Amino acid sequence: MASKVTSAVMRQGLRVLGVAIRAEKAVFAAAVLFSSVYGAMTVASAWALGWAAENVVRPTFARGEAATGVIVLGTLLILGTALLKAMGVAGRRYFAGVMQYRMQARSRRGVTRQYLKLPLAWHHRHPTGQLLSNANSDAEAAWAPLAPLPMAVGVIVMLVTAAVAMVVTDPVLALVGFLIFPAIALLNLVYQRRLSPLATRAQQLRADVSEIAHESFDGALVVKTLGREDTETARFQAKAAELRDANIAVGRVRGLFDPLLEALPTLGVLAVLLVGAVRLESGAITAGVLVQVAYLFTLLAFPIRALGWVLAELPRAVVGYERVQAVLDATGSMEYGAATLAADAPARLEVRDLSYAYGDFRVLHEVSFEVEPGRTVALVGPTGSGKSTLVQTFVRLVDPEAGAVLIDGTDLREVARGGVSDAVSLVPQQTFLFDDTVRGNVTLGLPIPDQEVWAALRLAQADGFVSALPAGLDTMVGERGTTLSGGQRQRLALARALARRPRLLVLDDATSSVDPQVEAKILTGLRDAAATSAASTVVVVAYRMATIALADEVVYLEHGRVADRGTHDELLVRCEGYRNLVTAYEREEAEREALESDEEINA
Repeated sequence: MASKVTSAVMRQGLRVLGVAIRAEKAVFAAAVLFSSVYGAMTVASAWALGWAAENVVRPTFARGEAATGVIVLGTLLILGTALLKAMGVAGRRYFAGVMQYRMQARSRRGVTRQYLKLPLAWHHRHPTGQLLSNANSDAEAAWAPLAPLPMAVGVIVMLVTAAVAMVVTDPVLALVGFLIFPAIALLNLVYQRRLSPLATRAQQLRADVSEIAHESFDGALVVKTLGREDTETARFQAKAAELRDANIAVGRVRGLFDPLLEALPTLGVLAVLLVGAVRLESGAITAGVLVQVAYLFTLLAFPIRALGWVLAELPRAVVGYERVQAVLDATGSMEYGAATLAADAPARLEVRDLSYAYGDFRVLHEVSFEVEPGRTVALVGPTGSGKSTLVQTFVRLVDPEAGAVLIDGTDLREVARGGVSDAVSLVPQQTFLFDDTVRGNVTLGLPIPDQEVWAALRLAQADGFVSALPAGLDTMVGERGTTLSGGQRQRLALARALARRPRLLVLDDATSSVDPQVEAKILTGLRDAAATSAASTVVVVAYRMATIALADEVVYLEHGRVADRGTHDELLVRCEGYRNLVTAYEREEAEREALESDEEINA
């Protein structure tokens, strides 16, 4: 069974190398050329040393002197082969590195582009840590064998050249040396079979450790708030211990086989010296021949290990490549049509018999309603009623399983790529700011003039605190906006959406961290903007009664269905579920104030 697995890994690994070679033909050819020069010069250096021993060293010992021309020639031969050998090493390493890093960059770009193409529903099914691992460690592991690959190819050239040189020089010593090569090949095969499953598991565990680490960092606030540092530490330690043990197992195998792979050529040298000494004594060969063959074997020890390096990296490469390829081959990317949406005027939104499910759990059931242009509609409902999922369909982060979302009568699935994002802006519950300036977080690279940025900030009630920042629009807000309060981050996110002058603005509880009075000013400003060029149709997911009361109409959701719709006052009268929900916040506030008042009196 292990043999079958190893053979499969070998075949898959060779296919991975084939992908890289086809993608970088010229660079690979250059790397192999320089590696071949290195291999040929390695053999040539042995010949040069043997020539020098026979024509310079022996005459010097025999006659006490050597001709100057012979010494110069011997020196030039040795230095010339050494220089060409050094050039081969430098060229091989340079082009091998270029090839490896280009393939890694190509994989990272491909994975990142695919992440952006795949719908949000696909991302829901994959942990963020896994996606990070795919784009980083898996991309690196997939092309790790490319670094020693040109050297391994050069070794093959070297072995062929060395074999021919040894046979021409002395067939008997060549036969003695050839006995070592089958042993090296067999040892490499056993090495790869022992290492393959261990290296595969180690690569998988690297991804697991990366996933847990990313989750812990991403959820640092939750972990610290709930005092679960020890739990997260233990979870990470358990997986890190597995990775440690897997790496130690890999190290044990390498520690056993690497010395053997290095020792075999040395044993070949000893065998050649032993047999060669006998033949030298009998006069069958000269001292130069013996030095040439023996020295050649000493040079083969290190390069031959390159074959083992390639074989050792193949299991990790296969795992990394398969994980990267799984992303690149993922289906579910959104299809786009050719329709366009109007460039101005508030949008008309229509939700028609919309249904959506996460796996087997259905969160929306045949939801239908319309929002007329320029109106503000509040989506209200208890937690889990499907509000956030519903607004995600408005900006086509996900597509409904059944039914449709239409803007101005056009199904969003028929709109050309980029058309929906040009017309609709969503401000989600969880605000994300980049480690950039205020201006950069509002414009996100679009050529929006500063006066329009300030207009969006004023409408979002953010111009006051931005003006007070040390560098105004050029102030860095820190990673995830850590230098700002929650309400300030939400207002910047709202300004980001408003700066694009959307025809449909969707606020998914986007002002929950904002003071109620400021929130009322924001929503009032949005309604007043209906008479200006900044006019938008507004859909807001809200909980506060004061916020909901500013809407022209309310759509009340229960259990993923439209339970009722109408004005705030109408629903307060006729819908008990709505009345209980929207008054709960005020009741809680009143109870808290009463409790604080009692505590002051008792004090």
